[in-house]
Amino acid sequence: MSSYNAAAELVSKNTSNGLADKIAYIDDVGSYSFSDLETRVQRTASAIQAIGLQREQRVLLCMLDSFELPSTFLGCIYTGVIPILTNTVLTKDDYAYMLKDSRARIAIVDRSLSNQFKSLMEDVPTLEKIIFSGSGEELSELISSHEPSLLHEETHKDEACFWLYSSGSTGRPKGTVHKHSSFRTTVENYADPVLKINADDILFSAAKLFFAYGLGNALTFPLSAGATTVLMAERPTPESVTQRLTQYSPTVFFGVPTLYAALLNYENFPSKKDLSLRLCTSAGEALPIDLATRWEAQLGVKILDGIGSTEMLHIFLSNKEDSYKYGTTGTPLDGYELKILNESGAEVNRREIGELYVKGESAALMYWNNQKKSRTTFQGEWTRTGDKYEIDDEGFYVYCGRSDDMMKVGGIYVSPTEVENALTTHLAVLEVAVVAQKDKEGLVKPKAYVVLNSESNASTSLEDELKEYVKQSLAPYKYPRWVEFVAELPKTATGKIQRFKLRDLVKTS
Repeated sequence: MSSYNAAAELVSKNTSNGLADKIAYIDDVGSYSFSDLETRVQRTASAIQAIGLQREQRVLLCMLDSFELPSTFLGCIYTGVIPILTNTVLTKDDYAYMLKDSRARIAIVDRSLSNQFKSLMEDVPTLEKIIFSGSGEELSELISSHEPSLLHEETHKDEACFWLYSSGSTGRPKGTVHKHSSFRTTVENYADPVLKINADDILFSAAKLFFAYGLGNALTFPLSAGATTVLMAERPTPESVTQRLTQYSPTVFFGVPTLYAALLNYENFPSKKDLSLRLCTSAGEALPIDLATRWEAQLGVKILDGIGSTEMLHIFLSNKEDSYKYGTTGTPLDGYELKILNESGAEVNRREIGELYVKGESAALMYWNNQKKSRTTFQGEWTRTGDKYEIDDEGFYVYCGRSDDMMKVGGIYVSPTEVENALTTHLAVLEVAVVAQKDKEGLVKPKAYVVLNSESNASTSLEDELKEYVKQSLAPYKYPRWVEFVAELPKTATGKIQRFKLRDLVKTS
């Protein structure tokens, strides 16, 4: 498999297996067969070549989730050009940085995002052209004017295929370079054996395609199995997600904990009989036990919590239908090896906290233009995750927070996630994030930022009640010394809580 083009395999597999007329994608405009996808990808490849882009050159994609995005993404890969998927909710400065860092010659941008790209042609010398996508825009006209390219580029399995920029908790995002064969690895290690996705499934991912999690959910996995995928351009709100769950009857739903909580609190959320779900997954942050059990009790469907990363492309540690334990991230997937190391680099014993390392074939090649960080993260065959974990007595992996989120209280590690999980079981609490704050003596203690449900009101008495509530379920030193009630928590576009912003808030308070 030294000569291997990921796009060619994904777009031809279903047309050659008798599924050419089956629906591949449903977006906000219409539906498209696998044959439509193959033709669109091949026309895009021709258009990309006509523009003058050559193998290994880069194009930045800032597009909403519609049929245009997977077809454009795969069209680039088909002809050996490297697409860079980017978050659609960033600032002009963010896009300028990515364009300068990547030296992408072309940017393909949804017309609704044009304001963020104004003047970038002048600000970024290496950017030659901006092509706008959307109904009636230049991209559609360009693609329709070219005949399909029937011959794909003979790329190598280990060749750079596409980039993802890390969301990053601190500093500038890192251009993470992935190879062609990694798509197949994630299918063989997760989609097939754990999710058991097949041609009868309809998939719907709340996580967008520009995230590693969403890219697997809405592109790699369905195209590998001949399944149908529902795409949604708008933001995943309880209303918009519920609409798709009821209208298109997806069988597999990919969400994040924050969204699951919002759906359960949504007054118009449907009952089990109105849905067709057979399986749900969660990633991005730890799934609280209470949330998982409430979801299963209401809908009769498990949420398989797992962890992946931009660096590993998709999930490598997960609960399975036949082996799961709420409150844990499950056990390693076949095809991956994991180890947990302490600060001295030695493997820890069970019930001891350390940093998680993973080894697997889906690991990224490097961070672009960042040798120091590449060497720190990609250590030979092992990838350093930056996540703190412990293994419980049954062999399940328990998330204990990010390395920079952990705090030592009285010389003992305290996991913010553990305190958060305790607080979320209180009836008044909707969401919570815990960070470290120094007391008058300069000693680190936990502080909780709490979002209350609509039926509860902030008060000093409730603050005291929450502190005592934690003491009842956790060791006393773990309780939050401060509780601050807030209207909302800072989050990424996927719903992941940005604790670094709360830590910055603590520093300035």
